[in-house]
This record gives sequence, structure tokens and C-alpha cells, in this order.
Amino acid sequence: MQQFLLVTVPFFALVLCGWLVARVRLLPLEAIPGLNAFVLSFALPCMLYRFAATTPILLLLDPTVSTVYLLCALLMVALTIVTTRRGAIGWNDASFGALVAAFPNSGFMGVPLLVALLGQAAAGPAIVALAIDMVVTSSLCIALSRLDGASEHGVSRAVGNALKGMLRNPLPWSIGLGCLTAATGFQLWEPVRNTVGMLADGASPVALFTIGAVLARPQPVVETTAGRGLGDVPLVVFFKLIVHPALVLGIGKLAQAAGVPLSGFALSVLVLIAALPSASSIPMLAERYSADVGRVARIVLFATAVSFVTFSAVVALLV
Repeated sequence: MQQFLLVTVPFFALVLCGWLVARVRLLPLEAIPGLNAFVLSFALPCMLYRFAATTPILLLLDPTVSTVYLLCALLMVALTIVTTRRGAIGWNDASFGALVAAFPNSGFMGVPLLVALLGQAAAGPAIVALAIDMVVTSSLCIALSRLDGASEHGVSRAVGNALKGMLRNPLPWSIGLGCLTAATGFQLWEPVRNTVGMLADGASPVALFTIGAVLARPQPVVETTAGRGLGDVPLVVFFKLIVHPALVLGIGKLAQAAGVPLSGFALSVLVLIAALPSASSIPMLAERYSADVGRVARIVLFATAVSFVTFSAVVALLV
């Protein structure tokens, strides 16, 4: 256990550092969008490209891994919406709550953390899970969030907007280019490869620091937040940190018992991905779609804080 804490503690410590620095205003809040832009548009795409380019293509195109993780993501979305959509929480807030419950922080935290814990082989299943969440889970939840105004705007328009947002996201493109590189054996010109490597090396520490800063930033308060206290925040945090990894483990074990070719190592990576806290970018997405940002931000904040204990416990059980 001590060996694994030596790997996981620095990751969570960087998140805490970012949170503390932003809370005491040593880092101006106006600088946070710049950090986000650096990570999302430059450093993280280079890191994902490098991982995808150096991972055997068969690991990146494993249909069993994709099917198991996608099924669990869809079940998590359905469970969260069914149990939280009531009263002041309509389709918009319920859908973003479902996105928080189903979309782990696999980009900023998961891929580098699992590679540090388990080695380069963990990159394949982790990247598959990240791609599914960026392309399918996010688009589905955004489309469902528009059902409150379906008569005015139409669900098809919401789906189209979600797909446009996905196409503008550099992360799926970097994964795709990495897969193409792995399949063809193409090598970047060495100066370019070194530049990509330098940006990739900076992705993990800056991303973790940025997570903390984003969580420390005051969030807009909307009408549905007032007077509701914590509301269903503990329930959604429980779904994310306990139910999600348990569901992935259960579905994976059933698949293995049925003779599906899912390796124990790949299943462990998927369970660890599911045990991560919620993606820190979701509050910004919720703000864009006029959801209850305060509720979403609290879920992400509490999930990130509690996951230090729960994720370490899952690591101790599986690794």
C-alpha cells in the first residue's frame, strides 16, 4: 500500500496545491482560463497523442474493452437520471448530474496516473475509456439536457450542437492521430517529436494544478441551488466513486464468465478509471448550457476530495 501511495499522493497533492493557491488568490482567478487553454489545447493533446502513438494498435481498438465500458457508462447515465430527476431538477440538471456521475477525470488525471501505477500498457484501455466519454457520454448527456426545451429548440439541434462541440475538441483528434501513427509506424521529424514530448511532459502537473484552481473558483449560483443545501450531491458522489467502479467490475466479471476475451489487466484499468473523481471540465460545460453550476461544482469538488481515500482503496484491492 505504501508503494502505491508514493505514486498517488503527489497527484492529489498537486490538485490541493492548485486549490490552495487559487483560494488565497496567489494565482489570480483570471489566469485559470489561460491554464485551461494551455492544458486542453496544447499539453494534454500532445500527451494523449504520445500515449496513443506508442501503444499497440490492437489495444486501442479492443472491442471488448469498448463495449464493457460503454455499457457501464450508459447504465450510469440512466441510473443517475432516474434517481435524481424530480422536483426542481429537470432534464437539464439531471443530465449534467448524470455526466458528472459517468465521466471520470481520465484525461487530466487518469491516463498519467494509471501509467505511473501500472506501466505503459495501461494507456490503451484508459485512452479507449476517455474517447468513449468524450464522444458518446458527453454528447448523450448534452442531448438529454435539452429535453426541457425540446418543443422550442428540438433534440436534433441539441445533438448537432453536441457533435459540433466534440469535433472542435482537440483531444479526440489527438487520440485519432496517435492511433494512425501506431497503425502506420509513422515517426515525426525529431525536432517536432521533441517539441511534442516537452508539451506532453508538462501536461500532467499543469493539469492537476489546474483541476485544483478550477475547483477553488467561485461558481455562479442559480435559482435551483438556493435553499436546497447539499441536496442530492452526496448521492451523485456515491454513484461516481462507489457504484461506477463496482458496476464496471461486475459487468467485466460477467463478461469474463461468459467467455468474452477481456483480460484481468484491462478490467483492472477500467475499474480504476471508473473509480476516479468526476471530470473537472463539467462545471464549465454546465455553465454553458445554463444548468445548476453550483450543484455540479460541489459534486466535482467533493468527489475529488473523497476519491483520495476511495481510489487508494480500489488500488489496494486490485493492484
